[in-house]
Amino acid sequence: MFRSLRFRLTAWNTAVVLLTVVGALVGVREGLRHTLLRETDEQLREDAEEIADAVRESYPDLQPVFNEIDRKAAAHRHQDLFVELLDPQGGVVRATRNVPEPVLVEGEPRPAGLSTTASYRVAQHVMSVSGVPAYQVRVGASLANIEEDVAVLTRLMSIAGAAVLLLAPLGGFWLAGRATRPLVRIINTAARLRPRRMEERLPIRGTGDQLDQLSITINRFLDLIADYLKRNREFVANAAHELRSPLAAIQSSVDVALNVDRTPQAYQDLLYEIVDECRRLGVLVNQLLLLAEGDGGELLALRELARLDELVAASVDMFRGAAEERGILLAAATNGPVEVTGDGGRLRQVINNLIDNSLKFTPPGGRIDVGLRRDPADGQVVLRVSDTGSGISPVDLPHVFERFYRGDKARQRDGRDSGNGLGLSICRSIVAAHGGTIEARSTEGQGATFEVRLPGQLSVSELVA
Repeated sequence: MFRSLRFRLTAWNTAVVLLTVVGALVGVREGLRHTLLRETDEQLREDAEEIADAVRESYPDLQPVFNEIDRKAAAHRHQDLFVELLDPQGGVVRATRNVPEPVLVEGEPRPAGLSTTASYRVAQHVMSVSGVPAYQVRVGASLANIEEDVAVLTRLMSIAGAAVLLLAPLGGFWLAGRATRPLVRIINTAARLRPRRMEERLPIRGTGDQLDQLSITINRFLDLIADYLKRNREFVANAAHELRSPLAAIQSSVDVALNVDRTPQAYQDLLYEIVDECRRLGVLVNQLLLLAEGDGGELLALRELARLDELVAASVDMFRGAAEERGILLAAATNGPVEVTGDGGRLRQVINNLIDNSLKFTPPGGRIDVGLRRDPADGQVVLRVSDTGSGISPVDLPHVFERFYRGDKARQRDGRDSGNGLGLSICRSIVAAHGGTIEARSTEGQGATFEVRLPGQLSVSELVA
C-alpha cells in the first residue's frame, strides 16, 4: 500500500495542504500582531501630541495638563495606560501611578519616537515651542492585551490546524482514489486483454484531461496491436497456404516417381518439375523474409547514393524482350541524372516488380510508360509506371498493397498467373524504408498508374543552380 500511487498522492496532498495552512495561519497571526501594534502606536502618538498641545496652551499654569493626564489614564485603564511629563532635564513633573519602574527614570531625556520597555509600548514627544520649556511627554501602554489577543488567535489556529491534520489525509485519500480510478480501470483492462481477445477498450469520460488523453492513446495503441495481430494471423495463414502448394506438388512428384517404374526421361522430367517447385518455394521464402525484415525495421541495411535513372534504364532493358514478345510497347522517359539515398538493389526490385505487374495485366498492343522526374515543389523524386491494361476495380484498388491480396478468392485472373500477391506489398515496404510513399490510381478498363515518391538527393549542378 505504501508504494501505491494513491498513497503517495495522499501524502503529497496532505503535506502541501498542511504547509499551506500552517503558512497562512502564521501569516494571519503575525498580521494581527502587527495591526494591533500599529493601532496602539497611533493612539500613543495622538495622546502624546494632545498632552503637548495642552502644555503649550496652558503654560505656565500646568494644572489643566495634570487633569488631562489623569483623565487619559483613567479612560484607558484597560490598556494600563500611563503618562509622564518630564522637564527639560528629565525630571518628573507629573506621572500617573501605574508607570512601570524601568520607565520612571530621571536623568537624561530620551529621544523622541517609539520604543518597547518592560512589555510596554512607549511614545516619546519632545516639545519645541518658543517660550515654552522643552518638556518631554511620555505615554505608554501595556502590550499584555495584544499578546492576549494573539494568544486567543493562536489557540483557535491550533484547533484549526489539528482539524486540517485530521481531514487533509482523509480528503486527500478520497481525492487520490478518484484520480487513480481511471488508472485502475486501465490496469484491469490491460490485464484482461489476450492476443485472441483484443476488442475491449478503455472508457472515455469526456473530461478532456490527461487521463482521458491517456485512455485515447492506449485505445489507439490497442487498435494498432489488434490490427497488427489480425494482419499477422492472416499473413501466417496465407503464407502456409502458399507454402503448402509447392510442397504438395513436390511430394506428389516424388510419390509418383517412387510408385511407378519410369524411363530415365520421365524421371528427368519429374526432377525438372521438382526443381521448378523448389525455385518457386525459394522465391516465396525470400519474399516472406524480406517482408519480415520490413516489419522489424531492418530492411534498409545499405545507405548510399544510387542513380535511379540508371536503375530504371536497366530494368526497362531487362523487360523489353518480354514486352516485345507479348506485343507490348515498353517506353522509358528520364530527365537527366536522378540520385537518391538508399539501397540500389532494393530500389531496382521495386522498379522490376512494378514493370512486371504491368506486363501481367496489359494485353497485346498495349503500352507501358516508365517516367522519372524531380518534383520542383518539394524536391522529391517521382517514379511513375503507367499501363493501358485492364485496370483495377474500385473494390480492389484500396487493397492492392495488402499481402497476398489478388482481387478474388480464386487467386487467378483470366487464367493467367497473377503471382502470390506479395509483389506490391514488398514495393510498399521497400519504399517506406526509404522514407517514401507509393500509391495506385486506376480506372477500370483503362489501365493503372503506380507512383512512387522518394526523398531526392540534389546533384552538384542543381546545388550550384
